[in-house]
Amino acid sequence: MSNNYSLRDAIEVLKKVDGQYRETDVPIDPEAELSGVYRYIGAGGTVARPTKLGPVAMFNNIKGHDNARVLIGLLASRERVGLLLNEKPERLGFLLNEAVQNPVSPIVIEEQAIPCQEVVHYADEEGFDIRKLVPAPTNTAEDAGPYITMGLCKASDPDDDRMTDVTIHRLCFQSKDTISIYFVPGIRHIGKFFEKAEQQGKPLPISINIGIDPAIYITSCFEPPTTPIGYDELGIAGAVRKQPVELARCLTIAEKCIANAEYVIEGEVLPHSYVAEDKTRNTGKAMPEFPGYTGRANPNVPVIKVKAVTHRQNPILLTCIGPSEEHVNMTGIPTEASIIQMVERAMPGRLKNVYCPSSGGGKYMAVMQFVKREPSDEGRQRQAALLAFAAFSELKHVILVGEDVDPFDMNDVLWALNTRYQGDVDTIFIPGVRCHPLDPSQRSEYNPLLRDNGISCKTIFDCTVPFKLKDHFVRSQFKEVDYKKWFPEE
Repeated sequence: MSNNYSLRDAIEVLKKVDGQYRETDVPIDPEAELSGVYRYIGAGGTVARPTKLGPVAMFNNIKGHDNARVLIGLLASRERVGLLLNEKPERLGFLLNEAVQNPVSPIVIEEQAIPCQEVVHYADEEGFDIRKLVPAPTNTAEDAGPYITMGLCKASDPDDDRMTDVTIHRLCFQSKDTISIYFVPGIRHIGKFFEKAEQQGKPLPISINIGIDPAIYITSCFEPPTTPIGYDELGIAGAVRKQPVELARCLTIAEKCIANAEYVIEGEVLPHSYVAEDKTRNTGKAMPEFPGYTGRANPNVPVIKVKAVTHRQNPILLTCIGPSEEHVNMTGIPTEASIIQMVERAMPGRLKNVYCPSSGGGKYMAVMQFVKREPSDEGRQRQAALLAFAAFSELKHVILVGEDVDPFDMNDVLWALNTRYQGDVDTIFIPGVRCHPLDPSQRSEYNPLLRDNGISCKTIFDCTVPFKLKDHFVRSQFKEVDYKKWFPEE
């Protein structure tokens, strides 16, 4: 039996920490109701207010689904991510940067008792219906259908199975045995594998792994150039855990899966088979995405033909709200690590820290804390921002602050913007650059001057103090005391 770190281990960790875990036996409908409840309890992120950061929530009584539970919000708090990865929240980017440079490759276990295959349902069996087997929720009543939001897809190059990748994609149930999958154009490795397979007229085997070690979810969100095509992000998770991730062979396809996942969906992405994402409901909408808006349904997305569903006894479906703090952490922390790596190589010791805040959904904005040690460092802070844009192409805004500003406290960052920044001299515009397609302001309807949808103006806000004026911008110096003498409970 596998002893690899699992979702259930993560839950046990959180149960021991006050305020981090809640569960309920009250019946709940996965159709919009579950997300509607968690929106108030702990979603955070770019979700419309009122919302807040709160505990992870387990729903034990899902209408229409016996013996299945749904867990939401596992990573919807940076503090909670720190607990689960055994690192201080402000040091998570550095942890992942070290891990990406020292990967521990996954291993395949051949034992008989594979946890994720305790129960097996084959698609060719009478009565098979994935919609009844997997309690996938909808975020809102407008959604195109039930979505798997925390499904880690694993697939390989059709010509070389040593070239493999894991990525989280938008997965919508379309029928009893089909799922649509959305590939962001041009940047996802599995999308490249599918393009190659389709050119050869072959299906691409794919496993969808749901309910796994949170370290795998976080590390799977790295992107080029930090993890070029063929780089297996499971090795980063192995480095974080200091042990290899354990894989198992799928039962119906030539691909592998996470051995202790709660659910695994085995299938094939079919060549030349496309469907409208909202085919079953015709809402024109897909699901809420990280910028805080509901995405448009894509008129042509590839189709996965499901071959089997396997799961653990009394399985836990892990899900998230698209614009929640969970997305911020899953994408933002790897982005921080990528920026740290790029800047440290170019100018060692100058970048003190970096934070991709909730307001940018973990993708659009980075706050970089830069240290100017000598006169020749003046101007390097802006070079560091350019390196950040190179490290992460979907980044739109960079705010530069000095070493006396806490990059994780957005009030402190805005204080720097208000007292150390002049718009006409400290703003650097980089127009006409490709960014992320889900930004609704990057459309010709918003800006007729754009050459194409998805083109943006990247912007640097330099809120650092000019080196020669550092003595004029010293913050008030308070006496250093041991405050616990007076207030030990703090």
